Amino acid sequence: MANELGKAWLTIVGIGEDGPAGLSPASHDALARAERVTGAARHLALLPDLACETTVWPVPFEDGIAPLLAQRGRRVVLLVSGDPFWFGAGSVVTRQLEASEWVAHPVPSTFSLAAARLGWPIDSTQCLGLHAAPLARLRPILAPNVRVIVLVRDGAGVGALAGYLRDHGFGDSRLWVLEALGGPRERIRETTASTIDFTDIVHPVAVGIAVDGDGAVLATASGRPDNWFEHDGQITKRPVRALTLSALAPAPFETLWDIGTGSGSIAIEWLLAHPTTQALAFEADPTRAERARANADALGVDRLRVVGTRAPDGLADHPQPDAVFIGGGLSEALLDWLWTHLVPGTRIVANAVTLESEALLAAWQHAKGGDLLRIELSDAAPIGTRRGWRAHYPIVQWSVSR
Repeated sequence: MANELGKAWLTIVGIGEDGPAGLSPASHDALARAERVTGAARHLALLPDLACETTVWPVPFEDGIAPLLAQRGRRVVLLVSGDPFWFGAGSVVTRQLEASEWVAHPVPSTFSLAAARLGWPIDSTQCLGLHAAPLARLRPILAPNVRVIVLVRDGAGVGALAGYLRDHGFGDSRLWVLEALGGPRERIRETTASTIDFTDIVHPVAVGIAVDGDGAVLATASGRPDNWFEHDGQITKRPVRALTLSALAPAPFETLWDIGTGSGSIAIEWLLAHPTTQALAFEADPTRAERARANADALGVDRLRVVGTRAPDGLADHPQPDAVFIGGGLSEALLDWLWTHLVPGTRIVANAVTLESEALLAAWQHAKGGDLLRIELSDAAPIGTRRGWRAHYPIVQWSVSR
């Protein structure tokens, strides 16, 4: 928010379907003093009596940033939907500005209006903006009894959303299609993902979802089942993955380097830990790299960046990580590079299965410290008519802070 309102040349005005009736006195004053007003065509249409210059904001949204910045020094109003900072345009615009250059006046968001119409407590309702984001972002939260409010682009987006729910076993989910909330065109209709047949849905539209069905639920704890990931056998198996994620200790806004990512399971679970985490997955094998991307898409994380390179080649040109996992390509040269180039405090976790790799980690742990853990797992397997323990190759894990 602007520190000194007198210096703010840009006013971001949230506007709802009720037009000028829903605006605050501060918003009316900004519009009255404006030399230029810009916004989507439907927002400008709600204010037909503006006396100043008006321009329609282009599509895609990013194309309007440079023309807006060129107006510095004039009194400019940007019209946006509802609350500019809840899946809105506010953060996209203001990251280009100094704090003193702008001020914002929000009105109730579509999420707030939808929750009010449905009687849902918004603090326990998932809210997603999927205008231009993949529907797969729903995947991690789909479970019976979950309530979700989703913003979509148009009627076709509502149909695609219902199809996504059906395809993943949640066709019994109840849907409320909420159109033009807060204005004279407001309409709310109830249906299910399996039976929806509306052909006249108008923009702007939100969908309330009461999730139901027998689709697979993605657990919230680390160590998801191996069969959630497509792989060629090169995957950190579920129990070891859980221990590895515990050692990596993902935290909000942190970035992981997953070196030798294979199926991408470690990086994907890192991303599932919190919506603000980031991950770079380094994989020299193009087939595995593409498989990691597909696994991320299937599990609803679109923040995974897969880099086709063999470490340590190509590591230097990327943002510094908060944590590094070495799942493949462990070598003296890689450890030397990481220890030389990573900033102090970076967490490193490496898993080894061969005697040679175990010896390498033992030597580095002796020299640099950290924790060395030997993981030995067995599962029950038939032995004739009885059962016995089938041992897996032991894993040696080194975890250390640079």
